[in-house]
Amino acid sequence: MKHSRIYGIAFIVGALGMVITMIFHPTGSDLLHQNREMAQRGEMIAVATHSLALFCIPLLFYGFWGVYKKFGKDSPLASAALVSYLFAAFAVMCAGIFSGLIAPNVTNQMLSADESTRKLLSEFLHYNFLINQGFTKVFVVGSSISIILWSVLIFKKSKFAKAIGIIGFIISGISLLAFFAGHLKLDVHGFGLFAFAQSIWTILLGIFLFTQQKLKA
Repeated sequence: MKHSRIYGIAFIVGALGMVITMIFHPTGSDLLHQNREMAQRGEMIAVATHSLALFCIPLLFYGFWGVYKKFGKDSPLASAALVSYLFAAFAVMCAGIFSGLIAPNVTNQMLSADESTRKLLSEFLHYNFLINQGFTKVFVVGSSISIILWSVLIFKKSKFAKAIGIIGFIISGISLLAFFAGHLKLDVHGFGLFAFAQSIWTILLGIFLFTQQKLKA
């Protein structure tokens, strides 16, 4: 395909951005630190890392759009994979907004609030966390299903990228099994591991596209 390298770069940059986000992602204790200066520092990092993630989401979708164009618009699997990822991307965008743009603002207000207001804000923060977790669960399932579909397509369509298809199927299959079995915790560490595993596959796919090896149509 003519613009394979552009889509490959989008994959690589988007995936690396997600990895950086999870490496520097602050925890709840960072945002509610007793030291005001440290708490504000954690809030700035939260906004910065989540802003980076929000920037990377459309980049990753752009990369998948390139893979979709490679396989052709007449492929039902390609269409299903793209729709699944779009659905998942919207969910993780919402999760990032609640976690990285709303929560830091609430924790900042808690630092100077009186006891009654602080208690109210704490309850709101907990509700905000539950919303974030809901959207994150949708992303885990939706993106995993999407990658499984992409992996099946890649395995079937390209003799050069069968390993990428196998890796994607294994990573996403294990992720789904772990999630539904209750072993995949969606805290910073658990979701970070999930995002890192997906990013490895995405970078491999990006490298494949960048080298302009053509998938058989």
